[in-house]
Amino acid sequence: MWKSVSKYIAFSILLTGILCISGCGNSAVEAESEISIIEAEITEKATDVAEDNPSEITAGENRLEESMEESASKSENKEEHSMGEASKGYMDVPSGDEEGSQGREQTVGQLSVEGTKLVDAAGNPVQLRGISTHGLAWYPSYVNEACFRQLKEEWGANVIRLAMYTAENGGYCTDGDREELKALIKGGVEYAANNDMYVIVDWHVLSDGNPNQYLEESLAFFGEMSEAYAGYTNVLYEICNEPNGNVSWGEIKSYAEQVIEVIRGNDKEGVILVGTPNWSQYVDQAAADPIQGYDNIMYTLHFYAATHTDSLRDTMVKAVESGLPVFVSEYGICDASGNGAINAEQADRWIEVMDSHNISYVAWNLSNKAETSAILKSNCEKTESFSVEDLSDSGKWLYGMLRERRDAASVGENSRSWSDSGQVK
Repeated sequence: MWKSVSKYIAFSILLTGILCISGCGNSAVEAESEISIIEAEITEKATDVAEDNPSEITAGENRLEESMEESASKSENKEEHSMGEASKGYMDVPSGDEEGSQGREQTVGQLSVEGTKLVDAAGNPVQLRGISTHGLAWYPSYVNEACFRQLKEEWGANVIRLAMYTAENGGYCTDGDREELKALIKGGVEYAANNDMYVIVDWHVLSDGNPNQYLEESLAFFGEMSEAYAGYTNVLYEICNEPNGNVSWGEIKSYAEQVIEVIRGNDKEGVILVGTPNWSQYVDQAAADPIQGYDNIMYTLHFYAATHTDSLRDTMVKAVESGLPVFVSEYGICDASGNGAINAEQADRWIEVMDSHNISYVAWNLSNKAETSAILKSNCEKTESFSVEDLSDSGKWLYGMLRERRDAASVGENSRSWSDSGQVK
């Protein structure tokens, strides 16, 4: 007999969803009135069969109540989460209206390092997952509120890295506009804070190789940054991206100790990321001789999945197991040049190992540069509100992997490996 009522309940659920989600041009009060009418009709129909089978009626009413509560919840959250047009292949792009985010109280708390793990104020392990910009001087337009909001709300990223080159064309220590670069960092920090994201201020050593080459500039820069952001709970400092060439760990350590001292003069708690030799791969050398006398220090490892496989993974795991706190502040799923073919199998293996050791990781890079590691197609001119069709193969992999982990976390599940490469769910 319940079948005679279930048809009405099914219709109610469908119509309720339509009224609550689309609104049909009605106000919330009008929508509630129409829902009440539907409830009355169902109650009347249910009464006809209640005497014959009261247990089924009770179960059916419970299902209806749960469905209506779910629909009402969706209605209340309508302005915060856009519906997305899955059938058209579009993401849930947040509204372009930036009012309301300015001046919002941050919900991201101060991080610290406990043993090998990044933890929150309660000592709970925290894993940061997100993306790095390309060079700020070359791709400044991606530093905007709407872009960061979409990365947080739609992609599930909780950290953004602001990559400021030091020595290349437009670099901070060469011919770059320092005030403009610092303004981009300031904007990026604020946009991240407004969207409850962590942000890494990255002194992007690359062609200069030895971070000591621009030591004085680095000391001045991080003195200014740490003074400005000492009161922020969402800022991390990466003081030398990829030392390379003939530079030794001893030289890097000496540089780092001087920069850390300056930062700690202003910001006593901010997490500091220190690069390691050979493009931030030799974390074993840092593990053998870590920096002493300071808390909240982590050491960076970088990998590109089509180049770096079991050997570098084993080096990372051994360093962590020896007690070194490792942070993967840059990685890609192509080869080490940032180009070439994608190796999704190796990328998935890296993610699995990092997740199992609670290691944070940040993908390279947010741009439309004509290279494999860029997450956007080279013909995409958007700087926010990206659709799936705008993404490169690397972008689709990243989008799917981050969303899977976000969704798993939202239901209290353990993180799982993203194995269906290139497919956006």
